[in-house]
Amino acid sequence: MILLQPVKKALRALASATKAAGLLALLLPTASGAEPYTWQTLADLPEPLGVAGPFVGTSNGSLVVAGGAHFPVSPFQGGTKVWIDSVYVLDDPESQWRQAGRLDRPLAYGGSVTTPEGIVLLGGSDSSRHYADVIRLRVVDGRIEKEELPDLPRACANIGAAMLGNAIYVAGGQGDPGSRSALRNFWRLDLSREPLQWEPLEPWRGPPRMLPVVATQDGALYVISGAELLTDDAGGVTRRFLTDVWRYRPESGVWDPVAEAPRAMVAAPAIAEGQSHILVFGGDDGDDFLRQAELGDDHPGFARRALAYHTITDTWADLGATPFGHVTTTAVRWRGQVIVASGEDRPGHRSSRVYAGAPPPKSHLTAVDTVTMALYLLSLVIMGLYLSRRGKSTEDFFLAGRRIPWWAAGLSIFGTQLSAITFMTIPAKAYATDWVFFMANVAIVAIAPIVIVFYLPFFQRLRVTTVYEYLELRFNVQVRLFASLAFILFQLGRMTIVLFLPALALSTVTGMNVYMCILVTGLLCTFYTVLGGIEAVIWTDVLQVIVLLGGGLLSLALILHDVGGLGEVVQTGAADGKFHMIDWSWDMTTTSVWIVLFGSMFANLGVYTSDQSVVQRYLTTKDEKAAARSIWTNVAVGMPGTVLWFGLGTCLYVFYKQRPGDLDPGVSTDAILPLFIAKELPSGVSGAIIAAVFAATMSSLDSSLHSISTVVVTDFYRRFRQAATDLDCLRLAKRVTAVLGFAATVTALLLATYDFGSLWDVFLEVMGLFGGALGGLFALGIFTKRATGPGALVGALTSAVVLYLVRTYTPLHFLTYAAVGASVCLLVGYAASLVLPGRPKDLTGLTVYTKS
Repeated sequence: MILLQPVKKALRALASATKAAGLLALLLPTASGAEPYTWQTLADLPEPLGVAGPFVGTSNGSLVVAGGAHFPVSPFQGGTKVWIDSVYVLDDPESQWRQAGRLDRPLAYGGSVTTPEGIVLLGGSDSSRHYADVIRLRVVDGRIEKEELPDLPRACANIGAAMLGNAIYVAGGQGDPGSRSALRNFWRLDLSREPLQWEPLEPWRGPPRMLPVVATQDGALYVISGAELLTDDAGGVTRRFLTDVWRYRPESGVWDPVAEAPRAMVAAPAIAEGQSHILVFGGDDGDDFLRQAELGDDHPGFARRALAYHTITDTWADLGATPFGHVTTTAVRWRGQVIVASGEDRPGHRSSRVYAGAPPPKSHLTAVDTVTMALYLLSLVIMGLYLSRRGKSTEDFFLAGRRIPWWAAGLSIFGTQLSAITFMTIPAKAYATDWVFFMANVAIVAIAPIVIVFYLPFFQRLRVTTVYEYLELRFNVQVRLFASLAFILFQLGRMTIVLFLPALALSTVTGMNVYMCILVTGLLCTFYTVLGGIEAVIWTDVLQVIVLLGGGLLSLALILHDVGGLGEVVQTGAADGKFHMIDWSWDMTTTSVWIVLFGSMFANLGVYTSDQSVVQRYLTTKDEKAAARSIWTNVAVGMPGTVLWFGLGTCLYVFYKQRPGDLDPGVSTDAILPLFIAKELPSGVSGAIIAAVFAATMSSLDSSLHSISTVVVTDFYRRFRQAATDLDCLRLAKRVTAVLGFAATVTALLLATYDFGSLWDVFLEVMGLFGGALGGLFALGIFTKRATGPGALVGALTSAVVLYLVRTYTPLHFLTYAAVGASVCLLVGYAASLVLPGRPKDLTGLTVYTKS
């Protein structure tokens, strides 16, 4: 690590020099560290004194504040608290509050939870007692509608409440106004079960508490801070301000203590942010609790700083100052902003202010980064133009004249499998969890000999252009067209996702325009693929693999330098279970070693034998021996690459555990690597590695574009228009590539514009049902002599149906799906062939039993 110091200093010196030259004046990256929210005020609540303990939530696009309490005259001047029953609604951030109804009684200091069906008000108190009432409020046609839900198991106020999944959880509180102790209760109301009823659950193991912060994140519920009630020496009641934090996971019903809060934050508003943060705004830290009577109206107020808890690294970070210090109110998300409405800003005093906060726009890339990326992208254009001179026939366009060196084909196979999604998500998976999925990539080593010995000879000796030509020779044209169409449809969906998701992540992290990311990547990739065909695709893949691996290695080296070396990573990672790799369980619903290893073997076997975008790579080599070497090259690069990606994820975990303040709460876990690249690396280096993300996107996109074009022309156009000239086919192939690239780009832009991602997920899932069937079809053809075309089709369709039922109605792990799909296709296809005989065929050279 000492050797890296001069390198790092030189890089930073280069960035400083560039800055001094004035090139970075407008685009300097934000300083390292968490960025505070920017806050603005909405219209003040109509209650001029403000209210403490209101019920806050959203319904049908409107913000609602109901109930609460205040002091018309300061309690330090003899004033008495007054409860209210008004329900106020704000329909738009630019509008004014209006009174839309009233509660059944004046009420405050309960819990409020926003659900899809409205705001649920839980318990609370008035001037004389506490209540167990649970009411749901809805805004309907501008008015408030009320619905009674089952009462809490007991009356209480000063509770904490949150929603996780379909269930509302209530924790802690105070049983009645004169209670000398807080509650240690934990209840759940599952809104998806009938009849609705509260379920008492085992509470946390720590002290009872009132006014806790309760929030949910990453599938778990957290009880944070709160105040325990104790009897003081004079026989009165005092508070002990707590800093312990407890995590509850519903699937196991287990409570675990997690990192203690840096200070007490009693009655603070809190909200989940992103995929792994809980933000807590202010709170009563207890510093001046015993001096309230002495300070009176001169009390300085509650804490005005935001804290962030990170669920993955189990760390707290200070997010900086906030313009408010409100307690006993609820933070909610509305119109893309976090709302903190009214509340108590100091003992005995309320505020009518309503604050709306959001993270500031991100801009971490510099002019040097931009130039670096531009130069990289320009190099791809030059490669496409250069290689376009060789594409004079379909043999050149589809197979590069079978002149690609074995090592280049192998690197291209690695590149097309390593999409930008994979480049980001493998490190993100290791960062968030452990190395359990490492065994999935080990499966490639196991299946490589099977592909080389049993599949490759047929594809090379038959001199096919698409792998699906084999299916017609072995079965019939219907099976070939079925497989070709399934491949095309799935790749069409995959292209859009491969374009959209990385662009979204880059936009979130760097501030780059998401539409520009999609346009540049999609159109540029289409350009060089149309010009150079498979040869351009392969050679640009080679360049992109070098950039990817180089970027990963550089990131790894710099992280190791910053965290204190490999020993620190190993020590911290081992202590936190980050290197856990093997689960010996026989449970078919978990990531046991058997599921991960053997499930991935089936999945990879299907990819390397029935996916045209992969098979086409080793078909571009000159002979069977060279093709085998290309497959082994992919393995040789893939295994160290896997260690690199998983190691990078663990290093990121240690880095951000040491520096939780450098995390951005608004950035998804999957974008943790781009976040590090954009914020932590020297200027210019960031641009080079961000270019690697673009490279990973293009290396997958160009594969899909070209392979679909090959299948369309070879399996459909040329198959049914045998009189078409080679020039006709070449022109069509280029037109199809251009149209597909344009269509994928436009669809990705639509995904970024409109929220129909769930519909797209359904499409991909439906098409994915045929993935196992394709692998089964090739196994059926190669390893059996009795299988027929009609039987094979029955097997493939049955496989898709069974896989749908397995996904929908069983808890089997998703890694078993490929094995289920292929096995059903093989078994059912063989059985169906016994009763559905096809036309007699000469199987010479088409099965392992009839090799020529």
